[in-house]
Amino acid sequence: MAAEQDPEGLAAARPLLTDFYQATMALGYWRAGRARDVADFELFFRRCPFGSAFTLAAGLRDCVRFLRAFRLRDADVQFLASVLPPDTDPAFFKHLRTLDCSEVTVRALPEGSLAFPGVPLLQVSGPLLVVQLLETPLLCLVGYASLVATNAARLRLIAGPEKRLLEMGLRRAQGPDGGLTASTYSYLGGFDSSSNVLAGQLRGVPVAGTLAHSFVTSFTGSEVPPDPMLAPASGEGPGVDLTANTKMWLERVCAILGLGVQEPHPGERTAFVAYALAFPQAFQGLLDSYNVRRSGLPNFLAVALALGELGYRAVGVRLDSGDLLQQAQEIRGVFRTIAAQFQVPWLESVPIAVSNNVDEKELTRLSQEGSEVNVIGIGTSVVTCPQQPSLGCVYKLVSVGGQPRMKLTEDPEKQTLPGNKVAFRLLGSDGSLLMDLLQLAEELPPQAGQELRVWPRGAQEPCTVRPAHLCEPLPSLAESRALAQLSLSRLSPEHRRLQSPARYQVALSEKLHALVDSFHVEGLP
Repeated sequence: MAAEQDPEGLAAARPLLTDFYQATMALGYWRAGRARDVADFELFFRRCPFGSAFTLAAGLRDCVRFLRAFRLRDADVQFLASVLPPDTDPAFFKHLRTLDCSEVTVRALPEGSLAFPGVPLLQVSGPLLVVQLLETPLLCLVGYASLVATNAARLRLIAGPEKRLLEMGLRRAQGPDGGLTASTYSYLGGFDSSSNVLAGQLRGVPVAGTLAHSFVTSFTGSEVPPDPMLAPASGEGPGVDLTANTKMWLERVCAILGLGVQEPHPGERTAFVAYALAFPQAFQGLLDSYNVRRSGLPNFLAVALALGELGYRAVGVRLDSGDLLQQAQEIRGVFRTIAAQFQVPWLESVPIAVSNNVDEKELTRLSQEGSEVNVIGIGTSVVTCPQQPSLGCVYKLVSVGGQPRMKLTEDPEKQTLPGNKVAFRLLGSDGSLLMDLLQLAEELPPQAGQELRVWPRGAQEPCTVRPAHLCEPLPSLAESRALAQLSLSRLSPEHRRLQSPARYQVALSEKLHALVDSFHVEGLP
């Protein structure tokens, strides 16, 4: 599918988004006559991020688009020729021009599903030279996407299902690509919407946002709207001067709140009126440009009540400074008082949104029982993943020409599992996740209810389990988001908790365990 016909294709990575040693190895394979040897690689991680017991698999959608579009252009080949040795055989560059991924096969965990250490997120098979070139781009596409999705899932677990979470970290992201990735996969991880318009255009992420302090402070109070008249929401009846009605309501509100009518900032009120005229169905007030209690709140109430007379309902207020939890409590109290005084019950439940460097600790506080906060905007803490900046994915060769390959190293954690494998997810009797099973592709798949001896990684003895196989098709982004929440719900509380979680078991079949042992005894075949 051409990028011009597919807007999302514009976000696809390019083939030279790679490390130089991939090109030098490609030349080495070609020179050795091994370019077309069939090879199998696995992309996985060794530890779950943030001290969690789980990770969300993400980035598959981007990988598929990258693989479909993979082709070295003339300019790409010319650049490689300029940085490789000058005596490189021109036939090598001719070969590069023929490369695509038509002979590459990818098996993957469904996007949005749970992933665990050592279990492949991607299994890539194809000509050795080509699948080697894919290493760095695939790691780049999967690693950060899975990291930010997992980070977002943690924040969703803290917030609970009722709070609405808005990702607003584009301006804090590590560049445009990082911003688009963060907005996309924070939505997959459980956020409700994003401020990133491009994520909405290319990825279908719901976008949200209202106004900034600059809009409010740009008004002095002397401005006169070109047309202050606003028709009723029903469309029936004459228009009303919203500016004049707001002034009338301000006097009534200030009398109840014990404020002088001159205390609320006139520029702020003019800004609110201007925004309400532009968005009568979606009016929201940013309350802390000057003073929340003496200015922002009464000005918002005056405009909201003037709109209410015409059948419109304000959609919320936002706070961006101070003690957000305490202010939300106080504002809700004022809403209830004013609602009772003027018999406008809808005002009691106007949503209160907050933002301002919200991290896991502050989110826990804002989400506590009794909190009046309804919407929470999070930027830096979701897109930059400050607790852990990288997932640490790796891409390892496990088979060439059908023969297993294993990395033997003095560091046991960095040893790989040989052979072309398949993974099965086993469920407990209550439907919760029990363990993941890795076995060689040649082995018969486990059957539901069948007893199976397996070797949990790191264990000295095997154990017996009764497996069940989960298999999902490649879902859309919205379906991946739903799958992520469903997957998280299947985790036991011991694995789902964010502090000191129990380790989720990944086990090897007896045949795979025996193959690993044979490499330790015999070395490389």
